[in-house]
Amino acid sequence: MHNFRKTNTRPYLDSLKKIGVGLCLLFIFSCGGTKNYDLLILNGTVYDGSGNTPIMADIAIKDSMIVMIGNLDDAIATQTIDAQGLAVAPGFIDMHTHLEPIMELSSCESHVRQGVTTALGGPDGGSPWPLGSFMDSLEAKGIGMNVAYLVGHNTIRRNIMGLENRTPTPTEQRAMEAQVDSAMQAGAYGISTGLKYLPGTFSNVEEVIALSKVASKYGGIYTSHLREEGLGLFDAVAEAIQISEQADIPVVLTHHKAIGKPMWGKSSRTLSMVDSARARGLDIKMDQYPYTASYTGISVIIPSWSMAGGLEAFEKRVSDPILRDSIRNGIVFNILNDRGGSDLNRIQFAKVEWQPELEGKTLKYWVEQKGLEPTVENGAELVIEAQLNGGAACVFHAMAEEDVTRIMQHPQTMIGSDGRLVEPGMGHPHPRWYGTFSRVLGHYVREKKTLSLQEAIRKMTLLPAQTLGLTDRGQIKENMKADMVIFNPETVIDKATFEKPHQYPEGIPFVIVNGNLTVDNGTFVDARSGKVLRKQ
Repeated sequence: MHNFRKTNTRPYLDSLKKIGVGLCLLFIFSCGGTKNYDLLILNGTVYDGSGNTPIMADIAIKDSMIVMIGNLDDAIATQTIDAQGLAVAPGFIDMHTHLEPIMELSSCESHVRQGVTTALGGPDGGSPWPLGSFMDSLEAKGIGMNVAYLVGHNTIRRNIMGLENRTPTPTEQRAMEAQVDSAMQAGAYGISTGLKYLPGTFSNVEEVIALSKVASKYGGIYTSHLREEGLGLFDAVAEAIQISEQADIPVVLTHHKAIGKPMWGKSSRTLSMVDSARARGLDIKMDQYPYTASYTGISVIIPSWSMAGGLEAFEKRVSDPILRDSIRNGIVFNILNDRGGSDLNRIQFAKVEWQPELEGKTLKYWVEQKGLEPTVENGAELVIEAQLNGGAACVFHAMAEEDVTRIMQHPQTMIGSDGRLVEPGMGHPHPRWYGTFSRVLGHYVREKKTLSLQEAIRKMTLLPAQTLGLTDRGQIKENMKADMVIFNPETVIDKATFEKPHQYPEGIPFVIVNGNLTVDNGTFVDARSGKVLRKQ
């Protein structure tokens, strides 16, 4: 029989428990007290997008989301940005973007370098078709920024009616409405019109209202290149307001302007019309690019009736001396009173596939190159020749600075580049393709004091996000998507000019798309972290 001695083990057990608890607490504080983040932005001046006064704060990002804002001195992350002396803002949302080359330029570098993290495509009545399958293909390819789309009225009308100058039959109207419905179900954010362009110019307001009602049913918006932006501007704004009222749909007067010398200064009246409509409860906004020149096809100064039926029909009309004389007179009128700015030097060729050496040159230059007197009549004849050759894209220097400033200062004006994705060497583009957002920040905020910095940022971020119904973007808040731009408010500036447009802006060292650095200390990173956004 073994004789065991009883021993009191309680003190030893208590000691072990104390040691275990201490080790656990040490583990908790060492591993859990300072969280691991993907990206930290420290010491920045944070503009949250609301228009409020900025604050000094740190921001933590994890898994594409903003997860913490405050003092994060003790936090650790895979990457850290010291934003001392820099402005930290939500990524800019471009309300008017020509995304047509996105399959070829899917990195979206020319936009991302401006601080744009989300772009709205399908403007001016033109959009991909079928929209749903196109967006599927875009998702599969991968893109450098977030994109959303409108369905284009011109695209829909061309699908059903071609370029015919008439009202649709009831069957055709129903077919167009069905296509709008299909696009909205696929995730479109609304409908756009280009009522100055073919074939939208042939539509009446009843047709547009009926199509807009379909978009409204899904909570969409209506954006419009107005029927006229020159002498007919007031009637065109009234038409857009009528569409808002009768279709029960928010309206954006896109790239709002007053074009042509007779209309300079008249934006005061169009803004009063917007204010009056809003006072009646209508949701009317605008977007704008910060330049006194527009960019579009040279056909915009050709009477639209002459182009019904397409190029072949146009060729027949200009071969008839009487019709040609009427067409030429219409072009002369538009040069003097509309986009021509009353001067052949104000029409600058941008993309001319049939004679690339004209790119960057003016209509006056071409007239003189032909050995002709630089008269408006001779300019009109060469406009006809250009259209017969297949058309050309032009920059039209025909707006007044006072209107640009007045429209920009309106509280319901957003910023939209009306820019096309581009890379250096592609034609002679409008400088807005490279410089819209940095021009607002550098020229209009810092140099001209047209806007405060926080108000300019609101126009580029929260206001467009609210317009589109984007509840997780457009503002720096916890649990929002980490789309951000970090820039130097003392140096940010556009470099692209009308003479040398292929230049990226300066003063934007960091851009973040869905939590991923796409511009890192001034170097573009082809991260393809953008998303195709679909309206839910």
